[in-house]
Amino acid sequence: MRVITGKYKGKHFAIPRSFKARPTTDFAKENLFNVLRAYIDFDSQPSALDLFAGTGSITLELLSRGCGKVVSVERDPQHFSFIMKTLSTLNDPHSFPRRADVFRYLERCGEQFDLIFADPPYTLEELDKLPDIVFRKQLLTPEGVFVLEHGKANDFSHHPHFREHRSYGSVNFSFFKAEEPTGE
Repeated sequence: MRVITGKYKGKHFAIPRSFKARPTTDFAKENLFNVLRAYIDFDSQPSALDLFAGTGSITLELLSRGCGKVVSVERDPQHFSFIMKTLSTLNDPHSFPRRADVFRYLERCGEQFDLIFADPPYTLEELDKLPDIVFRKQLLTPEGVFVLEHGKANDFSHHPHFREHRSYGSVNFSFFKAEEPTGE
């Protein structure tokens, strides 16, 4: 796993072979962040929430690109330990890892974020509920964006906050915005 761009560009982290998590591919990650530039001004040090953080790959990219605060939520103890070890090598004061169940975390969360990224297991039964939870709990700032990584079987195009879908091989991203569409 490597960091693509930003202050940690080129840093590599070896993922243990026993890992169950699949990091977002470099190709998909690079394209994701190209699209995000239209939604997020990374120079303004946005706050971000990385759900189902897994390897911490997205957290590292967010920190590298200048996010002022990145909260990473991961339940699996092995994955969380790896994220902690990786983050300790960076000693970045903007990182706030949390070992927790994502759904419990979201129900208790009392803050808003400029960007929320979720990469749940594609077979997660509650995957389709994630956009509804994010918007019901008002977890995004008014200009905030929620990105959900999912398999090709999921279709969020009818969700009221849906903005666009991007596909990179077997990796799919659906983008949602906090404000309602203007009906152009």
